[in-house]
Amino acid sequence: MSQAGSKSKLNLFSFSGNMRILHLTWFAFFLTFMVWFAHAPLMVLIRDTFGLSDQEVKALLILNVAMTIPARIVVGMLVDRLGPRIMFSAILVLSGIFCIAFAMAQNYQQLATIRFLMGFVGAGFVVGIRMISEWFPARQTGVAQGIYGGWGNFGSAASALLLPSLALMYGGENGWRYAIASTGIIAIIYGAFYYFSVTNTPKGSTYFKPKKMGGMEVTSKSDFFLYLVVSIPMYGALAVLAWKLSPAGLNWFDNSFTYSIYGLLTALYFYQAFHIYQVNKDIFKKEVPDIFKYDFSQVAILNLAYLVTFGSELALVSMLPLFYKDEFGISTILAGILAAIYPVMNLIARPAGGIISDRFGRKRTLVVLFTGITFSFALLGQVDPGWALPLVVATTIVCGLFSKAGSGAVFAMVPLIQRRMTGQIAGMAGAYGNVGGVLFLTILSLVSTQAFFLFIAAAAGIVLFAIILFSREPRGQMAEVMPDGSVEMIDVS
Repeated sequence: MSQAGSKSKLNLFSFSGNMRILHLTWFAFFLTFMVWFAHAPLMVLIRDTFGLSDQEVKALLILNVAMTIPARIVVGMLVDRLGPRIMFSAILVLSGIFCIAFAMAQNYQQLATIRFLMGFVGAGFVVGIRMISEWFPARQTGVAQGIYGGWGNFGSAASALLLPSLALMYGGENGWRYAIASTGIIAIIYGAFYYFSVTNTPKGSTYFKPKKMGGMEVTSKSDFFLYLVVSIPMYGALAVLAWKLSPAGLNWFDNSFTYSIYGLLTALYFYQAFHIYQVNKDIFKKEVPDIFKYDFSQVAILNLAYLVTFGSELALVSMLPLFYKDEFGISTILAGILAAIYPVMNLIARPAGGIISDRFGRKRTLVVLFTGITFSFALLGQVDPGWALPLVVATTIVCGLFSKAGSGAVFAMVPLIQRRMTGQIAGMAGAYGNVGGVLFLTILSLVSTQAFFLFIAAAAGIVLFAIILFSREPRGQMAEVMPDGSVEMIDVS
C-alpha cells in the first residue's frame, strides 16, 4: 500500500498521485449511481408511455435492486482477482449498454428484464473500495473512502435534479428515452477513459490476490461456520423479493414460479456453501499460523452495521416523499424537495464519518454514531401530523447525518480487515446494505410509518450492542504473502 502523503489531511484540489485516482474513481462510482437510478425521476413519464399500473411500477422498483445483492458478492470476488481497473471499466460499459437498451424498450416485459439486469451496476461501489484501499495508507483510508462513497452516492441525486430537465429539453413523448440513453453513452465513454487512465496500484506496489476463488478465505473452524450463517440473509432477502412479487404481494409471479425461485435460492446457497468449504477445507486439517489469522466476526459486525446505515438510507429515500406529502398535506413538488435533502447530505456526512474514524479510532466512532442512529430514529418514531414540518425535516436530517456518517465509518474499517480480500469483504458488506433496504421496506409495507422508524432504531440498538461487545480496533499490522513466497507486513495503524 502506498504510503505517499502520510499526513491525515487530503488536498482535495490536487489532481496528481493518489488524489487523481480518488477523483477519477469517485466519478466512476457517481456515474454508476446516475445510470442505476436514471429511471426513478422519469417514472411518471415511463408509466404514461406504457400505461403501467401501480403494481407494475412497484415491480420495476423492486427488480432494480434485486440483482445488486448477488452481484456485489460476485464482483467482490472478481475485483480481488482481476483488479479494479478492468472491473470498473467493464461495469461502466456494460451498464451503459443496458441503460441504452432500457431507453429503447418497447413493452413492459423488456422494461422489467432490463431493469433486473441493471441491478448489476450497483456492484460498482465494491470495485472502488478496493482501488482506494490500494492507493491510500491506513491513516487516510477513512476520509478517502468517505469521499469516494459520499460523492459517488450523489449520482442518484444528480439524476433526480438533471434528467427531468433534460427530458423536457429533448421534448416529445420520447424525451425520457433520450435523457436515459444520454447517461448510458456517458458511462460507456467514461468506462473506456477510466481503463486507460488508472492503474491498480501505485508504481512498485504489489496487488495481493486471494489464493482461491469461489468464497472468502477464513482462518478458523468457528469462522467457517459463522461465514455459512452470515451468507443466509442475502438469499433470504432475494426470497423476500420473490414473495413480494408473488400472489401474496404484487401478483407478478404465480405460486408455482415463486416456489421454484425458493428452491433455486436454496440450491444456490448449498452450492455456495460447497465452494466455501472447497476454499477453506485446509483449516480442518491444520492450524493457520497466528500471523495470517483474522477474525471473521469483525466482517459480520461490519455487515450488520452497513445493513442499518445504508439499508435505512435506501428505505428513506424511497418513502420520504410520500411520508411528507401524506402526513403533512404538502404539495408533491415541496415533498420531493424536502426528501432530496436526505441523499444530498451524503456529500458531507459520509466523508465526515471517515474523517472521524481516522482521527478518533474505528470502534469508538462506530459506537458514537450508532448511539446517534438509535436515538434519532427513536425520536423520529414519535412524529405525528401535529409536529411542525420544519422540526420533522430537522429530525430527519439528524437521522441522515448519523446514518451516512456511519456508512463512512464502516468502510473506513473494511479495507483494514484483510487486504487481499478487500473486494470480497466490501462486496458482502455492500450486499448487506441492500438486504437492509429490502428488510426495512418490507417492514414499512406491514406496519405504520412510526413503527417503521422505531424498528430501524431497534435494529441500530442491537448492532450497537454487538459493536460494544465484539468489535475490535484493527491491529497494527497484517501479514501478506508476496508472489515469490516471502511475507510482507502491511501497516494498518
